[in-house]
Amino acid sequence: MSLVTTKGMLLDARKRGYAVGAFNANNLEMAQGIVMAAEKENAPVIVQVSQGGAEHGGLEEMAAIIRSLAAKASVPVALHLDHGVDFVYNIRCLRAGFTSLMYDGSKLEFAENVRITREVVKAAHAVGVPVEAELGRVPKDPTGITLEDLKEYMTKPEEAVAFVEQTNVDSLAIAVGNMHKMKIKEAKIDIERIKAIRERVAVPLVLHGASGVPDEAVVAAIQAGICKINVHTQLNKSFTEGIHEVFNADPKTVDVRKYLGKAREALMEEVRAKIRLFGASGKAPGVPEVPVEPEAYIQQDIVE
Repeated sequence: MSLVTTKGMLLDARKRGYAVGAFNANNLEMAQGIVMAAEKENAPVIVQVSQGGAEHGGLEEMAAIIRSLAAKASVPVALHLDHGVDFVYNIRCLRAGFTSLMYDGSKLEFAENVRITREVVKAAHAVGVPVEAELGRVPKDPTGITLEDLKEYMTKPEEAVAFVEQTNVDSLAIAVGNMHKMKIKEAKIDIERIKAIRERVAVPLVLHGASGVPDEAVVAAIQAGICKINVHTQLNKSFTEGIHEVFNADPKTVDVRKYLGKAREALMEEVRAKIRLFGASGKAPGVPEVPVEPEAYIQQDIVE
């Protein structure tokens, strides 16, 4: 199965009431583990590469790895840019063959976020690639963040409506109490806010920072309207725990394949668990394939 865009995946998730897992990969083994997990669960999957991940592994190199895995996969696989913070980097990813982009202008004033997002959308849609944007602010470091801070950061439903209308984005990442880089599940998610935004906004909604969200809150968020869930920190934890297991068993081990093989297996099992939690297991057969072609992309009623 060839690489596909996220458009069909997310519309199908919205229609059938589940969420597609979007998992960050920083190297070959992480990307392999993610795709292997999706195949075992027969689920659509989004393999994400952040700007930091691309700088570590190489933008073109990471794109080539994931495209190669997708070509051999038995389930739909999309290659997504996670948190592209400028216009130029989004275009670089477009040229590298990414099938989904994210422009994150959440730190900007509303008007400036709209302006740049609109430009990214215009360029991506010209070649059939969907775009995710972010409104509100999801803190990237939970240290020192108070509940009052989080309330101030949260996405306002009325602003979400205006933002989507003015940018024509395909999906919207919202701030509802979620935070990045949380190592324990303590995030307090505003489910009613998700419902309020879902009632007003037609595009699929995205939840970032899911590693710190309790499982019951994840399920409630999906029921409220979340269609894509990002996971990164938890994958890093599982991956490195696999390495520690090999080292602790025999600190003299020098075969790097033993470390990375165990790490890949641990990550794969973590991804499988997340896919099941998101309700995506077994959903691959019903997902419409939307290739990177403008003519196919502009069909707005793919699954509606």
